[in-house]
Amino acid sequence: MSNVSQKTVVTEVEQMENTHHNLPVPTLVEKVLSRNEGILTSTGAIRATTGKYTGRSPKDKFIVRDSLSENKVEWGSVNQPISADVFLNLYHKVVQYLKEKDETFSFKGYAGADQNLRLPIQVVTEYAWHNLFADQMFIRPTDEELQYHQSGFTVVSAPTFKADPEIDGTHSEAFVMISFEHKIVLIGGTEYAGEIKKSIFSVMNYILPERDILSMHCSANVGVEGDVALFFGLSGTGKTTLSADPERKLIGDDEHAWSNNGVFNIEGGCYAKCINLSEEKEPQIFNAIRFGSVLENVVIDEKSRVADYDDTTLTENTRAAYSIDNIDNIVQPSIAGHPRTIVFLTADAFGVLPPISKLTKEQAMYHFLSGYTSKLAGTERGVTSPEATFSTCFGAPFLPLPAATYAQMLGEKIDQFSANVFLVNTGWTGGPYGEGKRMDLNHTRAMVHAALGGELDNVETEVDPYFGLAIPTHCPGVPSQVLTPKKTWEQPEEYDQKAKELATKFHENFKKFNHITEDIQNAGPIYRP
Repeated sequence: MSNVSQKTVVTEVEQMENTHHNLPVPTLVEKVLSRNEGILTSTGAIRATTGKYTGRSPKDKFIVRDSLSENKVEWGSVNQPISADVFLNLYHKVVQYLKEKDETFSFKGYAGADQNLRLPIQVVTEYAWHNLFADQMFIRPTDEELQYHQSGFTVVSAPTFKADPEIDGTHSEAFVMISFEHKIVLIGGTEYAGEIKKSIFSVMNYILPERDILSMHCSANVGVEGDVALFFGLSGTGKTTLSADPERKLIGDDEHAWSNNGVFNIEGGCYAKCINLSEEKEPQIFNAIRFGSVLENVVIDEKSRVADYDDTTLTENTRAAYSIDNIDNIVQPSIAGHPRTIVFLTADAFGVLPPISKLTKEQAMYHFLSGYTSKLAGTERGVTSPEATFSTCFGAPFLPLPAATYAQMLGEKIDQFSANVFLVNTGWTGGPYGEGKRMDLNHTRAMVHAALGGELDNVETEVDPYFGLAIPTHCPGVPSQVLTPKKTWEQPEEYDQKAKELATKFHENFKKFNHITEDIQNAGPIYRP
C-alpha cells in the first residue's frame, strides 16, 4: 500500500461530496452555532472548548519515514517515525469516517505572504469551527486565486475519530501525522486547533530551507524608517505581546521566513495566548477579538457572554485566533526588508538572567542553539507549572531538519545584514518562580524600544559574572537596579546558587551538539561547574 501515489491520496479528499468549500465567515459562524460547536460572545467572536486536549500533544506527533524523508529528517523523540503503511491505513479510515458525516468543511488558501514563495494549502475539517480557525490563521485567497488553486499540502482533521493504538499503530487515541511524500497532514482524536496551525509550520520548516529560505518561529514588526525587528521565543514568552506595538507596524506574530528579498509572514492571522488579557495592557490584541475570531477554552459569562480572561478553569493555555487584518497598523502584504534587530525572548523561571543583554554573534548562535526558556503551564499536556527547558532554535517541536541547518542559516544572515542581537528575559525577577515576580511588561517594552531605536548600541555595559552577558548599566524608562538581576534579590547568596544551577544546565544541554566551532562553544556561561 505504501506505493499509493500522492495524487490518488489527495483525490480521495477532493471527491468527498459532503464538503462545503471556502464558506464565508458569516456562514461558518452560523454553522458553528447551528451545530452546537461553540457559542457567540459579546464581541461577536466564537468560543469553542477542546475537551481534555487543551494544548499540543507532542508524543502523538509522527512523520512518515520513507525514501523522501529518510535522510533529511532528524529522527528522535520530536520527529517520531511511522511507516507509510500505518499512515495510509489510518488515512483511509479517517477519510471514510468523514465521508459518512452529514457535512465537512474545506478551506483553501496559502502559507507564505510572498506570492513567489508561498505554499498553496487545503484544510479539510470535521468541525466548522476548525475551518473558521483555518480561515483566520492562514492567508485567504481572492476569488480569482481560488479558481486556480491547487493544493501543495492538505490537512485532514477528524477530532472525533479516535485511534486504537493496538490496531492503528499510534501511541494513543490522538495522532498528528505528516507525510511529505503524499503531502498530507492527518489529525485525529484531538480538538485542539493549534495542531492544524503548527503542522503546517512544521511542513514549511521542511520545505523552505531546501529553497535557501530560513523559516523562523518568531514574530516580526517594522518601524517608520523601515527597520525590521524579529522576536524569537517559545509560546508564552511574549512574541505576540511585544510585536503588537502601536509605534510599529506588525508583519506577523509567530511564524516567518527570511529570504534573499527580506522577511515575510507565513500566516494570515494571529494565535495569541490570552490569559490575563486586558485592554489596558494589550489593546491591539484585546480589540482584535471580534466577529469571525475564535476564542479557544476561554471562560465566558453565561448571561453577559463576556470573556473572563483571568479565569483558568479550563486551562492556562487560553487562545484567541484572529485575522491579522483585525489589527490596524499592519504591513500589507506581510512582507518587509532585512532585520536590523533580533530579539531572543526567554521566560527564565530561575529569575537569574538579566532582563536585557547585548549578544555578540557567537553568543547569539549559542543562545539560538540553546533556546532556553520555561515551558509555561497549559502549553503542552502534563505541564502544570513552569519547567526549565531548552528548545533548539526556540522552536524544536516544529523543526523536522537538524538544528544546525537553521542555526547556520541564521548565523550567515546575521553576518550578511549586520543585525544586532539582544537576549530579553520576560520571566521572573527578584527570585525564582513561586518567590519572585514576573518581569514588569512596561519595563520590558521600554527595554525593547531602546534596543530597536539604537539607544543601546553604544551604552555602557557590565559583564554578568555567571553568564558572560553584556548588561546595559542604564536604559530609558527602566530603574537601574532592575537591569542587574542580583540586585533584585533579597538574599544575594540564593541568587548565586540559582545562577550556578542554571549555568550548569546550559553546559549540560550544549553537550548534545556536535561539530560546533570552538568560538560558539565558548560563548556560553562563564561559570563552569
